[in-house]
Amino acid sequence: MPNKMKIFTGNANPAIAQEICDYLGVSLGKAEVKQFSDGEISVEIGENVRGADVFIVQPTCTPVNDHLMELLIMIDALRRASARRITAVMPYYGYARQDRKVRPRVPITAKAVAEMLMVVGTRRVLCMDLHAGQIQGFFNIPVDHLYAAPIVLKYIRERFTDVVMVSPDAGGVERTRAFAKRLNAGLAIIDKRRERANECEAVRVIGDVAGKTAILLDDMVDTAGTLCGGAEILKKVGAKEVHACCSHGVLSGPAVERITKSCLKSLLVTNSIPLKEETRQCKKITVLSVGPLLGEAIRRIHNEDSVSYLFV
Repeated sequence: MPNKMKIFTGNANPAIAQEICDYLGVSLGKAEVKQFSDGEISVEIGENVRGADVFIVQPTCTPVNDHLMELLIMIDALRRASARRITAVMPYYGYARQDRKVRPRVPITAKAVAEMLMVVGTRRVLCMDLHAGQIQGFFNIPVDHLYAAPIVLKYIRERFTDVVMVSPDAGGVERTRAFAKRLNAGLAIIDKRRERANECEAVRVIGDVAGKTAILLDDMVDTAGTLCGGAEILKKVGAKEVHACCSHGVLSGPAVERITKSCLKSLLVTNSIPLKEETRQCKKITVLSVGPLLGEAIRRIHNEDSVSYLFV
């Protein structure tokens, strides 16, 4: 048992946990994670973990609070069962958008979540495409921050030509510039005015997109208002086609309806968040797996090998 790898999952995304186990050639750990009638989370680990190197695969996606509590309680159960090291594998880190004080008397919830994870016994975090990279600094434990970029870049190279990469706002310029450089493509930025939460008004495009295949790039798509509004203005200024790529398909509220009715030709997401059945039926949405990427990172962490090879 000493230093044996064990992988567990809550109810957030068991499919990606199974993909990771298949990649690594190990069995998914036995754990019963359910709710009492009043909504409290009940966890029981079904196998010996004493001295084991344990990884819990649990994106904190919708319902965010339930999945966060599942993760915290599983970590507590495994710590009390004498696991040697517990790594929280969070393909999607919920509350990441609340990473700083933007108004008086508001919380920094991304920091609060980090503190909760550390207090219950997490010794390492593995995450992917954080909304704000500085969230790594909220932890006093090692954080391995992966990127879906290699998978997304391969997809773009194989399917599109005469591409211009487009950032939907000023905050995403650095990410989009990195993609444009590696694709040897043009770069454009949508200058927008945000009127209220989850709504924005696109104002103008900085850069040349006329006659080109414009690809909007973001770390996540929530209600898709930003994405669809950006697609409309790109078409107005002469883009031949508009596609979009993101790491995390939150796709809440009217997102799928907006995407279906918009001028977007396609939207690429990863399986960091499981899609609802009605979302999977949308012909414009394509899903790529990051299971092997996470699996390789877990293998390297367990073997004490460098993970930086995957940071490309």
